[in-house]
Amino acid sequence: MSLREQALVIVRQAIVSGEIGPDEIYSASALATRLGVSNSPVREAMLTLVNQGILESVRNRGFRIVPISEHDLDEIGEMRRMLEVPGVVALIDRAPDEDIEALRPTAEEIDTAARSGNVPGFLEADRRFHLGLLELGGNDRLVRTVAQLRDQTRLYGVNSLAEQGTLQQTAPEHFEILDALLARDAAAVERVMTRHLDHIRGEWAGEAPGAAGKQATHTARDTG
Repeated sequence: MSLREQALVIVRQAIVSGEIGPDEIYSASALATRLGVSNSPVREAMLTLVNQGILESVRNRGFRIVPISEHDLDEIGEMRRMLEVPGVVALIDRAPDEDIEALRPTAEEIDTAARSGNVPGFLEADRRFHLGLLELGGNDRLVRTVAQLRDQTRLYGVNSLAEQGTLQQTAPEHFEILDALLARDAAAVERVMTRHLDHIRGEWAGEAPGAAGKQATHTARDTG
């Protein structure tokens, strides 16, 4: 992994966890110092996130998070269901058992992180699990599109959800997805994937602070 890619992971996790907050402007150098990362890779990572619509550049000042509304969240959730559910169901005819089973250790990482309240670890493993599933289908454009949709969704209050045990409730669904795929049960895969994505939009994302229809002013994310 290059320095830029490492910085991108760190910056993305900081956005998702809320360490990089909304309504604040960050210079690449100040953020690099804060995160303990070199300046140049951080700037490259932030420009990548600008291209993905997650950050916006503020001339002569730095970068800030692009506000996201309830309508944005609904659209992203709908697109993820349209892409990910059939994408994973298609693995029934495409992915051999050993490739599906190879994702079980990642599901175990998710479960362990959820039990210990390790939010960054949970989110990072969750991202690897879901994108790893889609990679088994061999459609790189689908993987890139879903990855970008995940990054555009910031999860509200995810740290408090970890304290409440909500992450522990959703973590076992990753095992259910694998078991349904191994059983070659299309209906079960569709049911579990749909429920899992609904949790992300519902319990995890909740309602954007402010009222529905207003831009969100607090952000935290992959997820799921």
